[in-house]
Amino acid sequence: MSVLSSSDDDEHYCRTIDSFLRPLTITDATLYELSYRLSNVYRTLALTGDGHFFPTPVTRLPSGREMGVYLAVDVGMTNLRVAFIELLGCSPASRHSPSGRSDQSAFRSVPGRRVRRTIEKAWRIEERLKEDNEEALFGWIGSCIAEVVADELTSHDSAGQSLPREIETGISFSLPIRQESLDEATLMPIGKGFAIKSNLNLRRAVLDGYERHSYQPNQAQRQSQTKRRKTYALPDLNIIAIANDTVATLVSLAYAVKSLPNTRVAMGIVVGTGCNATIPMKLKDLHQTKARQIHSYCPKATEAVINTEWTLQGTEGPLKELSISTAWDDQLSACSVRPGFQPFEYMTGGRYIGELIRIIVYDYYTTVMSYPSAVLPCTLTKPYALTIDFVSDVIATSRSDSELAARLSRKLASPAKNSWLWTPASARVLRVTASAVQTRSAALIAAASVALLACNHEIRLERPQRCTSLGKLHSATSPCQNPLLLPTSRSSVNWQRGPEELVVAYTGSIIQHYPNFKVLCQGYIDRLVIRAGPQDGGKSVLLREATDGSIIGAGVLAGMIAAGRGLWN
Repeated sequence: MSVLSSSDDDEHYCRTIDSFLRPLTITDATLYELSYRLSNVYRTLALTGDGHFFPTPVTRLPSGREMGVYLAVDVGMTNLRVAFIELLGCSPASRHSPSGRSDQSAFRSVPGRRVRRTIEKAWRIEERLKEDNEEALFGWIGSCIAEVVADELTSHDSAGQSLPREIETGISFSLPIRQESLDEATLMPIGKGFAIKSNLNLRRAVLDGYERHSYQPNQAQRQSQTKRRKTYALPDLNIIAIANDTVATLVSLAYAVKSLPNTRVAMGIVVGTGCNATIPMKLKDLHQTKARQIHSYCPKATEAVINTEWTLQGTEGPLKELSISTAWDDQLSACSVRPGFQPFEYMTGGRYIGELIRIIVYDYYTTVMSYPSAVLPCTLTKPYALTIDFVSDVIATSRSDSELAARLSRKLASPAKNSWLWTPASARVLRVTASAVQTRSAALIAAASVALLACNHEIRLERPQRCTSLGKLHSATSPCQNPLLLPTSRSSVNWQRGPEELVVAYTGSIIQHYPNFKVLCQGYIDRLVIRAGPQDGGKSVLLREATDGSIIGAGVLAGMIAAGRGLWN
């Protein structure tokens, strides 16, 4: 069967796709109610649930004065990064590091020049490693760490310097973890594409993987050493800090912006392959078992940084109650490795967004346009073949439907010759579907972020007033009758010289790199805060990028421990 587009088809495309995608649309009123309901869900989970809102051993944020050089490891869901991180403290970035090396060549700096990175390498985590056992995965991770340490050792050796016998190390994981101390972590059930078992001691796994490896110079190095062969004995790793990637992101930006007036880093989010959030919370707002856990090693603590794991099962109630979840979302969840395990991540995480777009487009072409599956490009018929990278790099960056049609003709051909042609109208289906899915995703991230801040008494949300139909609320410009306030307990007595800015530190491939995603998300946050009414101290909420926050944060946490700045007292 030939599926060559006609003008009638093009008109039908344009007329039907917008109405077909209507279930993905969320009104401002519905989004506000979602945020309000999520704030109550989060408060309940913090006070009662043991499957969310995990306290971490971090009981305060960095002072900004931490200094030193640390090995930082970032184990993401798609990539591994290893680097040596130098913390510069409050002093302006000096031209030379304590080791005497110039700032001009080997170092890259983050905003504020509080951090410099020396040798850094990154690797993609291949699917075969994710699907293998922990010994294979962490053996590979250990090999990569050993490679970076050996490179640093070579650099020091050529400069007539030596590395210490052990290297103070911080590690960030994008996997869900439980912790009872900052230098230990236990893997929780993950369901994020990894086959490794839960309850794995991550500290021990990393050390075992690293200790298997020794290093010998490559052929070019051996030749340059003229008749001598040298094998390096690698220094030991002293893992002094382990954290979830969102905790590391929060700590990273808190370190960088410590000196800015009227600005406070209030929470951190990661929106990339996966999605998560972290926030410092008062212990009185947590279940007593969670508070006791913190007090067992920090008796004087009054708050702790909380790893929310807000995408896990148990947070989806408002999404269903407000009919935000669609049949397409249900289909994606049902076909996932662990159905229903991460309902919020299925709607926001990069691992799933491409597949959700594919499901919707396939449904449209086969049900509305009545095209047989056999004539469609394989990328639209094979699960998870449409990746978020393709959506971001090809679909979202096309300036017109005609340009996109030309790109798709080259990259998404049909398996049956002459059975499918990409036209501007058929390409528009992909473009507007991708836009609708990512717009909804940005709205959901905004609603959840505002909800978490409200749950933590940082901002106030009023109970939305109901009209006759669900999702239709009274105008935000008219005050609610008998509002239920989520009280703000954060004092504003130190607020001076203008409104306070609550910073949401963010990192992750989606929010950092997907075209317009961060702008959309900030716009939804602004509208939600405005709809809530005037805030104490004129508070506003601002998304701020924590560039490479997970790896820099791992180094900052190591610096906090090494500085002995009282994480535990």
